[in-house]
Amino acid sequence: MLLITALQAAAGPVQPQTSMMESLFPLIMIVVVFYFFLIRPQQKKMKTHRELVSNVRRGDQVVTSGGLIGKVAKVSDDEVLVDLGDNVKVRVVKSTLSDIRSKTEPAKADDEK
Repeated sequence: MLLITALQAAAGPVQPQTSMMESLFPLIMIVVVFYFFLIRPQQKKMKTHRELVSNVRRGDQVVTSGGLIGKVAKVSDDEVLVDLGDNVKVRVVKSTLSDIRSKTEPAKADDEK
């Protein structure tokens, strides 16, 4: 008995047992912080880019991810024909458009005069 008491005294004070919830709380907080500061803003940015790309029309001035600036000549399902200058037209995948600098007004129907 004396030996057990001596060993316990040498080991130091007894630490209280932590529950599973207390040990998972910091991990849960890290996930929440990552969601609100990294994941959610990135999803919003992707959503606005998808809307921007889906609403591109003929006549818009666009910037590609490669830095080319031109005017949209033709729009198809997943490609855009961009007019860069004198007799220079480039086919570009819609998802590589990074910005629309100036939008054109939608064409009015003949009966809306």
